[in-house]
This record gives sequence, C-alpha cells and structure tokens, in this order.
Amino acid sequence: MSEKQTTRRRAAGMSPEQRREMIVRAAVPLIAEYGAAVTTAKVARAAGIGEATIFRVFADKEELLDACMAEAMRHDDAVRELMSIPADLPTADRLAEAADALEAHLDRMGAIAGSLHASGHRRRDTPTGERARGVGRDGPMAAIRDAVAELLAPDAESFRLPVEQAAALFLGLLLTRPHPDDPSRLTGGRLADVFLHGALAATQGADR
Repeated sequence: MSEKQTTRRRAAGMSPEQRREMIVRAAVPLIAEYGAAVTTAKVARAAGIGEATIFRVFADKEELLDACMAEAMRHDDAVRELMSIPADLPTADRLAEAADALEAHLDRMGAIAGSLHASGHRRRDTPTGERARGVGRDGPMAAIRDAVAELLAPDAESFRLPVEQAAALFLGLLLTRPHPDDPSRLTGGRLADVFLHGALAATQGADR
C-alpha cells in the first residue's frame, strides 16, 4: 500500500470533531494573516485536504471563521504553559515566565480578533456581558488566575494577601500594560519585580 493511500485511509477514519479541529488549527495562522479574506481553498491546502472536506464539517465559511475565533479565545494552552513553569524557580522568575506566556497568548488572541474585525467579520454567536469578558467565576480568566495562584502557592506565607488575590492583582497589572510600542511598557521581568517589590526604589536599611 502506498504512503498516499495510507494517508487517505487515516484521514477517512477521523471523526467529524477531529476533522473540525484539524481544519481550525490549519486555518488560525492564515486568518491571523489574511483575516476574513482567507479562502477555503487556501485553508484546504494548508490542512492537506480537499476543499469540499471543509464543508462536510462546517456549514459555511462564516462558521469556520467563528470556530477559529473561538479557538483563539481558548485558555487551555495558556494554562498548560503556566502549569509547565518549574515550581523550584525563584518567585520573580516564575512570574516573569508567566507574564511572557500570557503575553504570547494575548497576542495570538489579538492577532485573530484584530484581523477578523479589520476585514469586517463579526461572530454570530458573540456572548455578552460578564461571559464576553471572561471574568466570571468559571470564565477563561478564572482558570488562568487559578494557574497563576498555583504558581505563587509555594511562597504563600511570604504574601500579605491570599495567593488567589495576589494572582488577580498580578493579572490586573499584566492586562493593563501599555501597548507594546509604548516605551513605558514593562517587560515580563520588570513587571514581576514591580509586583513583588513595588514601584518605589529600595533605600538603604529599608525592609523590602
């Protein structure tokens, strides 16, 4: 049996959900580049499938774009990256790595959302209110906050606040940083340092 035949047989064995996931993962970087102007033919080439296969699992291109936006908004990858940060690193280094990981996650979200918005696409299932912001008790940011709190847990006794509150404050600092082009924007390491030690310069003999 040829390699081509083997590949086709494996593809045929995919469930509709697996096929949707495969197509979305191929489409996301293209949408970040082309926005809603990306063609299903281009997506099909990137996924290594026929264009008709897309429409076996998506009703139309708009549904595919909505699925890609939902994929970009998922927090799973960000939480996994946070959980992979070694617990034996110094607190400041853990937080610096967390800031860099979350910045990358937010950049991915922004690239997809910005590209789709600029090209005129609007999600048909856009949530409203608290759920849209992801700040609910079970929202994406809650899961990220819990992961940051777990990063801080080894040093819980060193914090003046419960680690859950400290994690929320850290995320607040991270999410309200200026635009990346703004010279006042803090790097992940500097953000961690300010969070842990405050904005005042250390003075001789002062407690940190």
